[in-house]
Amino acid sequence: MEASTALSRIGLAGLAVMGQNLALNVAEKGFPISVYNRTTSKVDETVGRAQDEGQLPLFGQYSPREFVLSIQRPRSVIILVKAGAPVDQTIAALSDHMEPGDCIIDGGNEWYENTERRMQEASSKGLLYLGMGVSGGEEGARNGPSLMPGGSHQAYTNIKDILEKVAAQVEDGPCVTYIGEGGSGNFVKMVHNGIEYGDMQLISEAYDVLKHVGGLSNNELAEIFAEWNQGELESFLIEITSDIFRVKDDLGDGYLVDKILDKTGMKGTGKWTVQQAAELSVAAPTIAASLDCRYLSGLKEERENAAEVLKQAGLKEEVGSFAQGIDKKRLIDDVRQALYASKICSYAQGMNLLRAKSVEKGWNLNFGELARIWKGGCIIRAVFLDRIKKAYQRNPNLDSLLVDPEFAREMVQRQAAWRRVVGLAISAGISTPGMCASLAYFDTYRRARLPANLVQAQRDLFGAHTYERIDRPGSFHTEWKKAAHGVGALN
Repeated sequence: MEASTALSRIGLAGLAVMGQNLALNVAEKGFPISVYNRTTSKVDETVGRAQDEGQLPLFGQYSPREFVLSIQRPRSVIILVKAGAPVDQTIAALSDHMEPGDCIIDGGNEWYENTERRMQEASSKGLLYLGMGVSGGEEGARNGPSLMPGGSHQAYTNIKDILEKVAAQVEDGPCVTYIGEGGSGNFVKMVHNGIEYGDMQLISEAYDVLKHVGGLSNNELAEIFAEWNQGELESFLIEITSDIFRVKDDLGDGYLVDKILDKTGMKGTGKWTVQQAAELSVAAPTIAASLDCRYLSGLKEERENAAEVLKQAGLKEEVGSFAQGIDKKRLIDDVRQALYASKICSYAQGMNLLRAKSVEKGWNLNFGELARIWKGGCIIRAVFLDRIKKAYQRNPNLDSLLVDPEFAREMVQRQAAWRRVVGLAISAGISTPGMCASLAYFDTYRRARLPANLVQAQRDLFGAHTYERIDRPGSFHTEWKKAAHGVGALN
């Protein structure tokens, strides 16, 4: 079939792995698609794959003009290029050939304010714009991702049928929904990635405790994670973790995971999440701890040096002595409960950040629906997202997941195990910053009275910042020094 004989239903520009896979997914669902890339070999490669994977209706185009003109009106073009300047360059190259009513969809991990700027620029040319979070990595892109489109509702309506077929499918529908106006789609994807940071950190801590305190082998760890994946922790990340522990090193003896350098990379969405939490005065300590851990992991040489210096200073490794007298079965069950409770706190922090931004921007986000579209396709997909969906269905104005009656009961049931794990890790000198941050968050949030009264008194003493009282209305200031040394108080 010649590309010229019929127009494509949609176009996709940017054919790195994600772009290629998403384009093939669209074509496989029966929607003719035009593809374009500045490097023509990528176009040929994608067309070749489309032939090999079942003569899919995918058509290569070799110039921005040909590409745009090969798509039926109103045109919808997905761009999947590196965030930042490349997006602006791609939009400039394509929009020259586009007409009012046509739509650009950016599927990259873009900073939401860039999307809002581009929406205004597109609108001045009569073009519609969507910023669409795409989660699930290359496999998700090919077989069904979780999609988070925000921006022009008309643009969403134009391609809703395509997105609903292309997205991952779960029992209550496709993993896509119209998120809201402006850059909401990108913002939701950013927070999704922040939650993902927290999840990965908590799993790595569970691994650390089981391996070093419990003395468990990779084989045992693979079995434990596989077993956990049959229960309340069932999720993509738990499943792949089980697989990772099974892989032998093909370049030497032992297991591959033990040969990997302990330095974590990052693309920036986790940092943005923590920065936004600070901007909006939302506590997100589990996500922040996971980010700090990535920074510390980067200091590999400094850490090796510190280990040596502190050893010479007399620091003894406590881990070995703990592993000897440990009840493995109980430890495994405790760690499972600690991981689950810590995860609830991490998701609660992410949801609270989304709510604060939704209020600030008037996005009117539907948190139950967000939990639903994360149930399939994406990296944080997990069986307990269905429980989060139901919590928000029971109460759309829920202050926090921690006060949903079901989750509250689960936290209370698991707190003893959680405290045992954190206490044991601290005694053994194993850092569990994510679990500790989650526990501290829980313990701070559940206390009706905090020592913040003392902090407020200090602020009033050195800066005359005033304070409120619990027994009468109004603002008060005290001359603390004079009062403390018997020279009468001033109110």
